Amino acid sequence: MSMIPKEVVRELIKENKFNSTAEIMTAIKDMFKDVLQEVMEAELDTELGYDKQERRTTESANNGENAVSKNYRNGYSKKTIKTQLGEVEINVPRDRKGEYEPQIIEKYQRSADGMEEKVLALYAAGMSTTDISKQIKNLYDVNISPELVSKITDKIMPQVAEWQARPLDSVYPFIFMDAIHYKVRDNHQIVIKAAYVVLGINLDGYKEILGIWIGENESSKFWLGVLNELNSRGVKEVYLFCVDGLTGFREAIGAVYPKAGIQRCIIHQIRSSSRYVSYKDIKAFMADLKTVYTALTEESAMENLEVFKENWGAKYPSAIKSWEDNWDILSTFFAYPPEIRKIIYTTNIIEGLNRQFRKVTKAKTMFPSDDALRKMLYLASNNIVKKWTLRYRNWDSVLNQLSILFGSKETG
Repeated sequence: MSMIPKEVVRELIKENKFNSTAEIMTAIKDMFKDVLQEVMEAELDTELGYDKQERRTTESANNGENAVSKNYRNGYSKKTIKTQLGEVEINVPRDRKGEYEPQIIEKYQRSADGMEEKVLALYAAGMSTTDISKQIKNLYDVNISPELVSKITDKIMPQVAEWQARPLDSVYPFIFMDAIHYKVRDNHQIVIKAAYVVLGINLDGYKEILGIWIGENESSKFWLGVLNELNSRGVKEVYLFCVDGLTGFREAIGAVYPKAGIQRCIIHQIRSSSRYVSYKDIKAFMADLKTVYTALTEESAMENLEVFKENWGAKYPSAIKSWEDNWDILSTFFAYPPEIRKIIYTTNIIEGLNRQFRKVTKAKTMFPSDDALRKMLYLASNNIVKKWTLRYRNWDSVLNQLSILFGSKETG
């Protein structure tokens, strides 16, 4: 777009004799109003087929007399638009039949000039609708009610639905699953709900948020629904699922992706095991436990687990039992080379994502609805993934290992 000609700017300066930046902004605001008005007049001219000074006539097909066009201008309606320059009152031209709808300012639009983008950016940063209305007032001297802020953010819900239903790759080497809990108003009550997050690493070595689901109860049935949805969106094979101790993972994964490996997060398991160990024992306890999960092979890890059991089984039986009961999904990573072990032995990758979500939502003590939570997490996701520009470290080596372990398929 070309800049305003210098002659026009100089004439504006000559006419106004500015003494302050405030006076310049007022002049720009008036110019914005005039240009906006002329654009709408031109739009209506195009709609009617004749300009403002002319009423189109058509030749009567029967008697040759002139007949007035069936549609013509019909005055104006006043409308106040909220812009970054402040509030601007405009006169929206009307036609008799009510067919004209301004394109530059839509029928029910109450903000313009990037104002909606500003509102969405502030919402994505975690600000409440009330705080956003105050911020817009301070920045632009424009009154936007919290209700209008909510309506503006509601406009992205079709984008959220489209993003959540988008097609996915057919193969993901690694998928991580976790949940974050929030207070949400539901049927006039405040309940604890979880945002279930699924993060994948694709065959190119890049992180990708596959979806976010809002639900109440962790169960095999819930996770089965999530995994079936991923399958219907195109994910036909997953090499390894990396999860923490959430309920229902194992059964759901086995039903939808029976060939996939499952690795329970070692860090979560360590925290769970040491939770009830007394302070005087914790150092020795953790030293013995470390020999289990840092072993080079599963065989040596099992031997070290027996030693660990002999030393601590009588005093802390539940800690030992947890390792034994879940050994099949705790020991998965021993079957893989170091490059892959580093990726799958912990869910830190998705916990890092959840920490970023928490930074955005920390100011929200409660969400008024599931959709309010969805909107904020979706907008936060957009900002987060913009920073994911690098492949996973040493991905070429990882890809070569995957090709050998799982066949070439699409890894080549």
